Amino acid sequence: MQYRILRFLLVLTFCLSLPAWGQNAGPQKTPQNGGDFSTNTDLTEKQKVPAGVIIVKGALASASDSTTPVPEGGTVSGNAYGNRYFRLTYPLAPDWTQKYYGPPPSDTGYYVLAQFQPSDTYKGATRGSILVTAQDLFFTLTPAANAFELINFAKEKLPTDYKVEHALAPVSIANHLFMRFDYFSAVAELHWYVLATQIRCHMLQFVFTSGDTKLAESLIQQMNQLKLPAEASPILGNGGDDVPVCIKGYARDENIIERVDPVMAERRFNSVPVRIIIDKEGKVKHIHFLSAFPDQANAISDALWRWRFRPYLRDGQPTEVETGIMFGRAPRPVRDAAHSDVSE
Repeated sequence: MQYRILRFLLVLTFCLSLPAWGQNAGPQKTPQNGGDFSTNTDLTEKQKVPAGVIIVKGALASASDSTTPVPEGGTVSGNAYGNRYFRLTYPLAPDWTQKYYGPPPSDTGYYVLAQFQPSDTYKGATRGSILVTAQDLFFTLTPAANAFELINFAKEKLPTDYKVEHALAPVSIANHLFMRFDYFSAVAELHWYVLATQIRCHMLQFVFTSGDTKLAESLIQQMNQLKLPAEASPILGNGGDDVPVCIKGYARDENIIERVDPVMAERRFNSVPVRIIIDKEGKVKHIHFLSAFPDQANAISDALWRWRFRPYLRDGQPTEVETGIMFGRAPRPVRDAAHSDVSE
């Protein structure tokens, strides 16, 4: 079901980015506001879930500390979206706002970072939406090594109900290179304009949706106010300088000096993607779970803190590394669109 929901979201927005264990939790108090394990069925007005809030139970994102930036940690402040992890600042167009927050990251590394729509004070004749997403290239199911290959894969696998309006091409936005392609649905009478680049081994994607091409183009022109890190590029955005270098598969046997396997008491069959930051001495300094049950996160963290890696040298100097590790049952990679039902 989780994969079907994700896939439905991807089709709606056409962000066509495609990629168990457990441990008994300690004693917990009986939930006081209903739920699967609650004995309290007499819910008062005070105990109701606030309007507009979606409660998600199960595997969620979490991190080992609250100070190290994570991809899902972006916020809107002063009419601009800011994300410390991607070192991104995106000023919003006048009378545009964030009304809804996205779901938690998927176990294939797909993030809905933000969604913007016209506010109640918007005076424009037409409306639309702006979707900002990220796809972790460590865990994507598609056969792509960088954002360029990933967005090209999406274009090539576009369903026949949609027509490409403009072929994939590089464009300059805020003095940074993006890949852009546009497509259209005659049935929905909607246009999708997609702009993608790469930062810290994630494809960062802006999707503009509207029935009015002039509105979409004007919103894209306003993207020139973006602030991005120097590394942003459809191919070369791999960290470095003032952030860790991201290296896929760095947690290979030849780089591991000491390894401790997690001890699980309960068997689950979900995938548990984990990003870690390794310091200059080869010690794990930060753990970020994209999707894990709390007991899984506890058990895996207890093990990872004891791992030791060979220090990574860049230009002869020890450098921090960010890499990904998949625990549990890994999803099946997508090789062909005709056989890409990841819900199996």
